[in-house]
Amino acid sequence: MEACFLTSNSFPRAIELVVPSIQARSLTHHTKRKPNQFQCRKAPFPFSIKCCRLGSEDAEKPSISVDWRSFRARLVAGEQASRREELEEPSSPVVDHPDSSIGDKWVHTIHEPEKGCLLIATEKLDGVHIFERTVILLLSTGPVGPTGVILNRPSLMSIKETRSTVQDVAGTFSDRPLFFGGPIEDGMFLVNGPNGGEVDDGLFEEVMMGLYYGTKESVGCAAEMVRRNVVGVENFRFFDGYCGWEKEQLRDEIRAGYWTLAACSPNVIGLTTVPSMGLWEEILGLMGPRKVW
Repeated sequence: MEACFLTSNSFPRAIELVVPSIQARSLTHHTKRKPNQFQCRKAPFPFSIKCCRLGSEDAEKPSISVDWRSFRARLVAGEQASRREELEEPSSPVVDHPDSSIGDKWVHTIHEPEKGCLLIATEKLDGVHIFERTVILLLSTGPVGPTGVILNRPSLMSIKETRSTVQDVAGTFSDRPLFFGGPIEDGMFLVNGPNGGEVDDGLFEEVMMGLYYGTKESVGCAAEMVRRNVVGVENFRFFDGYCGWEKEQLRDEIRAGYWTLAACSPNVIGLTTVPSMGLWEEILGLMGPRKVW
């Protein structure tokens, strides 16, 4: 399939699609929509700006945390290994401790949306230009409705070329590439902690261990982190727009077969590498022989 590269002028903000579509959330009463209706309305992103605290003591303070996603992935890997052994040698004795090792990159399916999971487009979205073969990182599953950003829609423009003043502070991120994050207009960014570690508490919202997101209102703190060498410029990825669903809309689309849910390791997202349309295929390969539809 031919790769699609987008420029900032080619992102439609109101498009009619033939499938249930991602739209901005609305808190007002609305009538039941037909499956082929698409609306995109401006909605505030569920993010509260906190004080920018960047003292050197906090940057060096050690912390201990448990990555429950990796623990779950090892359990899933062990269960899959047990099933393979049973299928390959049904007469052999069952191994008490099957191989449950996982590498730096892992992906496995899950059944319910959760913060930090991936939405993988299925064949039912083939032909839908914005969402065909997309991989969406879910940033929030709050009571108002889920939000996320498309990971594999790079543009041909840098922040400097878009002349964006809301996503750049004093030219700190001017040469960083800009990605299309979704049809709802707003500036977003992801950031890795130093060496995959934590970012100072209170600056941004954690998505998964070592990965955080921020909005255009917090880009000033991000620039200050770079100036103080807390984290490098290459650890940021900036997005033009994001995706949003009403409270039950995403679950309806999952039940209808438009998305497959998966958990993944932070290395799959890889902010320091240049992602492409091939991310969709890479994730399928990490998931194994099972397709997403």
